[in-house]
Amino acid sequence: MKVVEEHLAAVARLVAATPREPLAAMADRLWQAYREEAQVFACGNGGSSATASHFIEDLAKGITPPPGRPRFRAISLVDSVPTLTAYGNDLGFEHVFAEPLRNLVRPGDVLVAISCSGRSANVLRAMEAAREAGAAVIALTGAAGEPMEERADICLRAPARGLQELEDAHLVIAHALYLELKARAEAG
Repeated sequence: MKVVEEHLAAVARLVAATPREPLAAMADRLWQAYREEAQVFACGNGGSSATASHFIEDLAKGITPPPGRPRFRAISLVDSVPTLTAYGNDLGFEHVFAEPLRNLVRPGDVLVAISCSGRSANVLRAMEAAREAGAAVIALTGAAGEPMEERADICLRAPARGLQELEDAHLVIAHALYLELKARAEAG
């Protein structure tokens, strides 16, 4: 159980050290998207794709505003296997998020981009496509995530030592954002 205890302690330290300023800015920008009935998109690879999909599911299904108020408009770019494989096969894996995003994104929308390395070509291209369309870009990455930070309007770089620690922290951050947005939306 030594490894379990070390991992849990490392994740707890990382979550406690998460910078609150970008987290608050992310919550405010996502809240603005909700109030303007803009679309929220999310993408990532591997464990980050699971976090992106989970975050979108939380927004789309987990928030029940009072009657007469809109629901969150949220789409995961990682969940359509036919679309991903078509773009991956025909154009290359680096296009699997940007090209579907180009079909849907509008000015005022928000892309939540998640990459532990901060260097995933397909995530970086999606960020560029979102910016070209006039959408805001929120990024979750690790300590070495400079490429994402350069392309994001708001970036949270978590200084994790290991991949699993960082993936766990990103999921905790996504849940914290969801819970904040849920409280705001359901308050009426």
